[in-house]
Amino acid sequence: MKELLEVIAKRLVEHPEQVVVTETNNERALVLELKVAPEDMGKVIGKQGRIAKAIRTVVKAAGIHEDKKIIVEIVQ
Repeated sequence: MKELLEVIAKRLVEHPEQVVVTETNNERALVLELKVAPEDMGKVIGKQGRIAKAIRTVVKAAGIHEDKKIIVEIVQ
């Protein structure tokens, strides 16, 4: 899942070398934190959060295939 999120994010931003995805397991779910350059934050979130919602939907759908609950957090 980490690789999928990295690929999606790197295609959206102008500074793909600054895309960092960290993976944390807790008892309920797999948490993926996405960090991008500050000037790319708008491209990852999109108008009214539409792109962020789409990213979360794609990653969660891939997680369902593997019976995992996945939470995607976009952080600065």
